[in-house]
Amino acid sequence: MTFKQTLMALTLTATTLQATAQADLMTPERLWQLGRIGSVAIAPDNSNSVFFALTHYDKQKNKGETTIWRTSASNASTPQKVTQGTAPAFINATTYAFMRGGDLYVARIGAEAEAKKVATDVDDFLFAPDGKHVILIRQVPSTSSIAAKEADLPLASGMVINDLMYKHWDHYVTTVPHPFVGIFDGTTITQLTDMLQGEPYECPMEPFGGVEQLAWSPDSRLIAYTCRKKTGRDYAISTDSDIFLYDVSNHKTIRNLCKPAGYQAPEVSPTESLEHQAVNQQDGDYNVGYDLNPQFSPNGRYVAWLSMERDGYESDRQRLCVLNINTGEKRYVTEAFQSGVDEFLWLADNYHLCFTGVWHGKTNVYATSLVGEVRQLTNEQADFNLCGITPDGKSLILKRHSMQLPDDIYQLSLSSIELKKPDRVLPPVASSISQLTEPTQPVSAITAVNKDLLTATALGDVRERWVTTTDGMQMLCWVIYPPHFDPAKKYPALLFCEGGPQSPVSQFWSYRWNFQIMAANGYIIIAPNRRGLPGFGMKWLEQISGDYSGQCMQDYLSAIDDLCREPYVDKSRLGAVGASFGGYSVYWLAGNHNHRFKAFIAHDGIYNTQQQYVETEEMWFPNWDLGSAPWQRNAQKQMQKAYAQSPHLYVDKWDTPILCIHGQRDFRIEYTQAESAFTAARMRGIDAQLLLFPDENHWVLKPQNGILWQRTFFRWLDKYLK
Repeated sequence: MTFKQTLMALTLTATTLQATAQADLMTPERLWQLGRIGSVAIAPDNSNSVFFALTHYDKQKNKGETTIWRTSASNASTPQKVTQGTAPAFINATTYAFMRGGDLYVARIGAEAEAKKVATDVDDFLFAPDGKHVILIRQVPSTSSIAAKEADLPLASGMVINDLMYKHWDHYVTTVPHPFVGIFDGTTITQLTDMLQGEPYECPMEPFGGVEQLAWSPDSRLIAYTCRKKTGRDYAISTDSDIFLYDVSNHKTIRNLCKPAGYQAPEVSPTESLEHQAVNQQDGDYNVGYDLNPQFSPNGRYVAWLSMERDGYESDRQRLCVLNINTGEKRYVTEAFQSGVDEFLWLADNYHLCFTGVWHGKTNVYATSLVGEVRQLTNEQADFNLCGITPDGKSLILKRHSMQLPDDIYQLSLSSIELKKPDRVLPPVASSISQLTEPTQPVSAITAVNKDLLTATALGDVRERWVTTTDGMQMLCWVIYPPHFDPAKKYPALLFCEGGPQSPVSQFWSYRWNFQIMAANGYIIIAPNRRGLPGFGMKWLEQISGDYSGQCMQDYLSAIDDLCREPYVDKSRLGAVGASFGGYSVYWLAGNHNHRFKAFIAHDGIYNTQQQYVETEEMWFPNWDLGSAPWQRNAQKQMQKAYAQSPHLYVDKWDTPILCIHGQRDFRIEYTQAESAFTAARMRGIDAQLLLFPDENHWVLKPQNGILWQRTFFRWLDKYLK
């Protein structure tokens, strides 16, 4: 072989290897091909059957289709598709219910072709343990904020608005959800009664609540439900929701489990943070914050729920509260866990509860007793969700995902927990936690719904990195490396700015802000758990309130500066990207980054905090986070820091190309924020681009819009960083 032939052969080999490497990378199309596991139901018999909803999206049809699948928790059987539908839930060992569109169906296992429609216009449902009663969630008209239409003007599109909360997240509030309880005879639902008949309130609470906000007692006689019994401005400034007991036999609410009879909340100033107002300074425990998601103990003696301590603070630490229904004794059983509880489940002994919570960037599984003895059950670089407990009480069924892999269903043995009978008189709550370095029992996979696609996809490594901040603290960052990473090469890098602003940078898997697809495009990503994020104690969590432009921004810069010390990072090719508060962060950094970055991308971000205050709808949020209304001044007649240092006030220092993205159905942060930022950049002569979605909200939910989002995202970054 001549030298020329050898050179050509080597070139062809290199080209083939490069093509192979390119073929196994994550793309927007491949990301949208992944099946997404939804709700999971566990058969109440000893069959170990697990039913789950699985959604696949079709790019051409621009929509998804959800089907129900069946598998086994006791062996590695291949899941079998059962029927089209969502939200499977067992009524008894042989019958289950599911949703198809807005209709509720009931089917016998193995006879899905004979499924019977039993209700229409249903948002959600919850069958009683006796199988003879059911709760249906339906929309009812609401005129609390938007007046009813004129009877003789049915085609008029105008809305007469009389109070706040006339819009919420992505819709105008002309209806609210109500729970209806009815009798089920196996084929028909009758005698439906609105549990909130004549009340203008919502249950479940919008915008994200579902049937987890209601619970049946084991004897099917009582329902515990979540409700914030406020409307208009009172609703807009308060997070004070309560747990109520409803008697099914006489169709009435009989008790507020959170507050004593006759309780009257103190008067508050609606344009200031509630942090130091009288409602949060009362003597006694009145549960003035969020209280939601009740669950009865298996013996019906206790009700447990998630509880935040303070009114007006939606990101307060979520505690697990347990109430003895007969004695009224109330205790908080997760005080030893210095982070929030996400979900929980009772165990069969009526003495232990399992829960999930984030700590150091990972959402693991824990157990607590009625006296607050907390024990860590898993210790994985992953995030877990609780799905249920097997009928024998020996295993937890979980969903697990990470920055490397989407959801699959797993099983965790509970053999390490000594089940016991609780004493009639419980000792005081303890404050101990055993955080294990290894899981008590390893989790085992039940499903692998995307095995073939993921096997053919090269995924980047995810590594933990601790960074010293400007005030001498240690900050956990996640670093995601490109597939086929070569430390001898130089890579562009992205700073990921988290939203929330108090949402954890845990091991999440996103179908939009997906780190694997960013890495597949040749970027190293650093995702810092900056000030204001949970899982590092309350002081760390709360340092952001009223100080959006303070230490959290310095934490961002510390993270990217630390990463740039690595020889494989090209510090001349850095970008910063983020959504929501992450979008705010990008807008603020654009005027305060000291020439570090060469490209910015802000999605659904706050550009002008002064305007945001009067544009948003959940007023408790800006009151607590920003301090007050912008027209309020402190004792020195100065504006709150969050307004005085708003990103829009630094536009004169902008010097870097910026892409602004926003959904026009986003009522949480109006799209005018992105339009304003884009206009400001162009008027300053800075290269900018605006991507607007007329039919999307705070997220991008449609397949073709999602792919357009990804393509636009990487075209912009590649233009300036490659």
